[in-house]
Amino acid sequence: MTGKSRERGRRPTLAELDQLMQHFLDRSRRRPRSIPMHRIIAFAIFSTRRQEEIVRIRWKELDVEGKRILVRDMKNPGEKIGDDVWCDLQEQALAIIEAMPLIEDEIFPYSTDAISAAFTRACKLLEIEGLHFHDLRHDGVSRLFEPGLNIPYVAANSGHRSWTSLKRYTHLSRTGDKYADWTWLAEVTKRDNSLKLVRNGQFPRKRRSDRGVQPK
Repeated sequence: MTGKSRERGRRPTLAELDQLMQHFLDRSRRRPRSIPMHRIIAFAIFSTRRQEEIVRIRWKELDVEGKRILVRDMKNPGEKIGDDVWCDLQEQALAIIEAMPLIEDEIFPYSTDAISAAFTRACKLLEIEGLHFHDLRHDGVSRLFEPGLNIPYVAANSGHRSWTSLKRYTHLSRTGDKYADWTWLAEVTKRDNSLKLVRNGQFPRKRRSDRGVQPK
């Protein structure tokens, strides 16, 4: 199963992302206390972070000046024990973070169960077939290679410890950044005061596995 998941080639199209982003923006406007999934989707792409990593990153482990974030307990497929890894942040990912309100220790204080369920339901409702949340990471890594960036640069962002696992991307044509003129970036990088309505105790309960390792 691990080998198969590594080799998934599904990527969201811009049209599919338009559907998802509009769906979740409309939901946030109707229900201000709902998870801002449009922001999380964009962050997953531009940060190349896995779902469980997104919910673990903390404000105090954000290095704005260095444009990097500490990702705790990062595990590669098949590993039971992870490492704490500093990962570079693309300017778009950093801008999304800076638009989030500081109301919890975690930058995205939501549960993986809630994120996964919301994404799966939306895809079903919008009739988007075969798209998983993890495919956003694959799309984000592909996006870095398509303008011609090299393996060391991409690995510093994605956190891949083995450059070998990134060689599958090197065949990609240099088509440029498909998100260069993405109109949704302006939406997910602007501050939204309604996000502050969600306070302690009103977020979806986290699973124990989402809580990560406590800082020393």
